Amino acid sequence: MAAKSLLLLDEVLAAVDGIHVLGGHNFCFTSVQTDSRNVEKDTLFVPLIGENQDGHKYCQSACEKGASVIFIAQQNFEKDSQYFVDISRLYPDVYFIAVENTMTALQKAAERYVEKFPSLIKIGVTGSSGKTTTKEIAASILSQKYKVITNKGNFNSETGLPLSVFNIREEHEVGLFEMGMNRENEIGEIAAVLKPSYAIVTNIGTAHIGKLGSRENIAREKSKVFDYLNTFGTGFIPKDDDFADFMADYIDGNGHAVFYGQDCDESVKFLQDKGLDGTEIQIGDYKAVLSLPGKYNFKNALAAIALAKYLSVSDEQIAKGIESLKPMFGRSQVLHGKYTIVQDCYNANPDSMEKAIDFVSSVTSSRKKIFVLGDMLELGDSSKADHEAAGIQALNSSADLLIFAGDEMKSAYEKVIGDEKFKSAENKTVKYFSGHSDETVQEICNAVTDFAQPGDIILIKASRGMGLERITEKLEGNK
Repeated sequence: MAAKSLLLLDEVLAAVDGIHVLGGHNFCFTSVQTDSRNVEKDTLFVPLIGENQDGHKYCQSACEKGASVIFIAQQNFEKDSQYFVDISRLYPDVYFIAVENTMTALQKAAERYVEKFPSLIKIGVTGSSGKTTTKEIAASILSQKYKVITNKGNFNSETGLPLSVFNIREEHEVGLFEMGMNRENEIGEIAAVLKPSYAIVTNIGTAHIGKLGSRENIAREKSKVFDYLNTFGTGFIPKDDDFADFMADYIDGNGHAVFYGQDCDESVKFLQDKGLDGTEIQIGDYKAVLSLPGKYNFKNALAAIALAKYLSVSDEQIAKGIESLKPMFGRSQVLHGKYTIVQDCYNANPDSMEKAIDFVSSVTSSRKKIFVLGDMLELGDSSKADHEAAGIQALNSSADLLIFAGDEMKSAYEKVIGDEKFKSAENKTVKYFSGHSDETVQEICNAVTDFAQPGDIILIKASRGMGLERITEKLEGNK
């Protein structure tokens, strides 16, 4: 029984500095969850303590669903030991392990688990924007040569990354994991879990600048993905980023720095911008079409190609990997139907908003263009200025109809309608809708359909929390 457990009891206790306080029979867990709703048989449940929620209140629910091991915070156990004793009496086979901090314990257990795969090629991908796309392109390419495990979607946080690495199995040859951050040293913490020997930084933008204070601080935090290169590893850095030298200096002596970008590798050439149909690329003697449109996605592909070449993936395999890539939900999806919809509403920050507006604006077309721009969430003190900047960029774009949606986008709308260029414009219509309720979504759809003709191009761009994919569903007649 114990042989199939992801970790043995002694390994767990040593890794998390834990104390086995209650229950237990045959120690075994085959999955790890922090959400009790996802618990199944033989799950390690890790209740997290947040600002508004304490996961410990779901311990009994986790046991009911089949949890076999539970980490509990020492302070919770000392404060209300009877609560846990009562649960243990109902579920005597469940191991309760007391730890100082459940989040830290999750990360330490994940770190110990990764150590069980010494031959795994470990790769980290981070950056202010484009990291999920870069990870997916790299995964598609590397899968032509290796058996690859990667995190799903953007499961890349202080909890998402540790949960993701528990999916590594013996058959995997490459572990490719995206790393995100919302606070100081989050990259440092999750890099310590994976300890990547190879790492890509996509760019240093302004996402989370409200929390970190400056782009230099962001660059310093992102560079922590290079902390475990250990002299033989390699960091891949965008040559055209103004913090490229900063990152290279950070690596200096701790590994190799490789710059990527257009003209960095003579064997990789840009052939043709196919507009909404993507970008044609040449890799050595092979051609491939990257289905994700936009120059910024071509740059993401260059990062993935540079990594793949370093890992001895052939030009033919790289081309095949690029050709086989499928657009991800909400990320630069081009949907052809009554309207041509560019759905890019999985995430949004000032960098990705600027790139999306710039790309769709640059598409040559005789059709009208409609931009539906929703809130960029979690920008902090810079939110008003960032939304205003997005509004002015949209005003100066080739869009015929601008729709601003959400509470934060009100700043963009007000900035635009007060601008002298808008007051003198005859071919620009601007509308604003507050919130992101179902009623708001319907009002936006009505405004779009009243204006648009079949074949027109519609950009939908916002943070995931806005749920603007509902607009696409309605426009396509799915709901």
